Amino acid sequence: MKIRIEWTYTTPRGAETFFRSDEMPVAQALLMAEDIQKTGRVKHLDFIDQYDSSWMMKELKSYLKSIETEPHNVRVFFDGGFDIQTKMSGMGCVIYYEQNGKFYRLRSNVPSEHLISNNEAEYAALNMCLQELDILGVNHIPVTFIGDSQVVINQLSGEWSVIEPSLSGWADRIEAKMKKLGIDPTYELIPRKENSEADRLATQALNGIEILANSELL
Repeated sequence: MKIRIEWTYTTPRGAETFFRSDEMPVAQALLMAEDIQKTGRVKHLDFIDQYDSSWMMKELKSYLKSIETEPHNVRVFFDGGFDIQTKMSGMGCVIYYEQNGKFYRLRSNVPSEHLISNNEAEYAALNMCLQELDILGVNHIPVTFIGDSQVVINQLSGEWSVIEPSLSGWADRIEAKMKKLGIDPTYELIPRKENSEADRLATQALNGIEILANSELL
């Protein structure tokens, strides 16, 4: 969850002005707010989430405590590749998350012989990521899904309609899975060069190299 801080600052002579911060993780917002309040010149301070809901400081602290032992601040990179010569596909998935005050990265890939296009491979890669999230125990939190497929990102975000029957089935499956897990998705389209980790995993799957690794980031 992302939080912005809104506060009214009062000078010693009573002049007031209003400030609004950029969005930031909850823990960072709490630290910033506590530092702001130390000035002794804050007349009113609010925490606002990405849905424009207001939170009290004690509510945010309780929220942080409740999710500490569960995966949170989850970011998912996905990529799919399709070899038109062999009709083989490879799906790559990279998941960054926090748990118990530590940072982790999960990398996974899988090949497939049953897909018919690169777009379908991209959808299958995102679906595979959801399976990994389910295994990790990710549920009822916002998750950011990041990829270089304009088709998948724009269709799932509602910018484009899903016309192809081969893709609509994947879209329905993915949305049903997210609803079951209680995931609130945000989609981010990035250039291919910024999706190199997931791309490499998809290529390795095409080459018969399967990877499943979950490690702490130091």
